[in-house]
Amino acid sequence: MMKAWAGVLMLATGVAWASVGQAQSGTIDRLHVLDCGALHLQDGGRVSPSAKGKPMDLLNSCYLIQSGQEYFLWETGASDALVTTPAPTDTALVLTRSRTLESQLAALGVKPAGLRYVAISHTHGDHAGNVDLFPSVTVLMQKAEYDAAFAEGRNPPFSPKQPVKQLAGDLDVFGNGSVTILSTPGHTAGHQSLLVHLPKTGWVVLAGDALQAQEQWDRYRAAPANYDERLAPAVKRVAEVAAKYNAQVWFSHDMAQNKTLRAGQPYE
Repeated sequence: MMKAWAGVLMLATGVAWASVGQAQSGTIDRLHVLDCGALHLQDGGRVSPSAKGKPMDLLNSCYLIQSGQEYFLWETGASDALVTTPAPTDTALVLTRSRTLESQLAALGVKPAGLRYVAISHTHGDHAGNVDLFPSVTVLMQKAEYDAAFAEGRNPPFSPKQPVKQLAGDLDVFGNGSVTILSTPGHTAGHQSLLVHLPKTGWVVLAGDALQAQEQWDRYRAAPANYDERLAPAVKRVAEVAAKYNAQVWFSHDMAQNKTLRAGQPYE
């Protein structure tokens, strides 16, 4: 059954970690931070041990990248359907949206079919909830993530007819070093992050759920050996890339940082 899915493209070889440092230093034109919803955790312990047993509110962002006349969307956020049909509020994780992703793209003059690529850090619902809005656009994701999400018996995160380019490591998306997908497994089997180069802002790592909040970053840097051993390799990878490029690290859900980033956009 898996082999019969016509929407799956040939496996991409990917770019080895060593080659990231050898990439040309091209730049994108601009980056927009989009409102992709909010998260309420009944127990913040899933993000920070110090928040165990306490509620926690987080924000969820997506990122539209423009390179010349081409557009690349990183993350799709929670489903746009939540704008009109709110989720139950008695679950461990409650997702909400006040603005649709589709309307925000339209405000920027971008049609769903006009994207070159969509990429998601992983297939959890707060990141992959709107992939089906882009049925003709190729999704870039790790093979390990695809295999886990579309395994028999699993509820697929988006249509199996979706064109997908499965990766086996890093990928220089535009071939000039301006946008590089980084393999950072840990949060999920095929989690990935993104390295972006802007002419004025400089280098930015969009960490995805390798780093959900500033507190996780601070905790890792204070005592790397004490960090969750399943998640530590991904954070180490982000830290190495950030140090190499003197890059900012943007966390996926940090409330304070996401508010600041949305206020400062677009980034060039």
